[in-house]
Amino acid sequence: MATTVGGWRRRWWADGRVVAGWGAGYAAFGAGCALGGTPLFGAAAAGWAVAAVGLCAAAAGAAQRPTAGPRPALRGLLWALCGLAGAGAFGLLMDVITLLFGQGVDSGPGAAQHALAALGAVLLAALARSGPAPVRSAPVRSAASGTVQLAALAGSAAFVPYAAMKLLWASGGTFAGVSGSDVHAASVRNGASGIWLALESWGLDGTALLAALGVFLLWGLVRPWGQVFPRWTLLLAGRPVPRWLPLAPALLGAATLAPYGVVGVGWTALATAGVVEVPRGDFPTAADTLLVAWIGLGAFAVYGVALAVAARSYWRRTAG
Repeated sequence: MATTVGGWRRRWWADGRVVAGWGAGYAAFGAGCALGGTPLFGAAAAGWAVAAVGLCAAAAGAAQRPTAGPRPALRGLLWALCGLAGAGAFGLLMDVITLLFGQGVDSGPGAAQHALAALGAVLLAALARSGPAPVRSAPVRSAASGTVQLAALAGSAAFVPYAAMKLLWASGGTFAGVSGSDVHAASVRNGASGIWLALESWGLDGTALLAALGVFLLWGLVRPWGQVFPRWTLLLAGRPVPRWLPLAPALLGAATLAPYGVVGVGWTALATAGVVEVPRGDFPTAADTLLVAWIGLGAFAVYGVALAVAARSYWRRTAG
């Protein structure tokens, strides 16, 4: 998977030709959406912005020398394009969740754009980071620092009230003026999948289950057991976990939940202070809406930031 050319590490996903190919495809996708009137980010003209990012990436990839790392100016451009692609991938996690529970995504072209942008962000980052191939030893299993583990603890604790609220509704209870039957009726009205409705009928909530998986991922990133396959994986037991396996969902989750939660908490604070108006939605009062918003968005913000911190720690500790 990795070779060394002229003293520089080379992997196929960090090859300028791969980035150039992705850029050309991304540009064609954006131009096609713009010419066909298909909206991206809520506007058909946004397709031209996607095409521009793709063309710049294609040019940057084509300019990459095959036997050396990127020059400083090119490296800076690659990181800038990586940031734009990462922003374009926002919403991919929501697409994955809706598909996981058998529901259709809001927009097929939008979901495709999210996936293409996420792929591009990875390829651009890999090329930007390419450089001299250092002599490395095999990584040793290790725990994250105490500070990082405290962040993981905060991220886990933030989901406790959120999961309790969701499970209370799923079991038929009432919270913030809304009963479990109201929540179920809203799920049916909004076109929830059969899997989602079945979970609710069993007193379970899909997002609460995903929160539990998220906490499991978070602690796997900060504890040594997250670097090897456990015994219940049979033939894989004791073998090193590939870095990308936990990092891929961690980076996807952090890139979605951290900005969504932090911006949402900011809006909720303004709404609590009376600066902006609170849409009540399905809740009987604005106070009920704010209560649920603080619980949900607060959980996403704290967990998203903790996940980003844990992913960075895992990346550095497994860099052998």
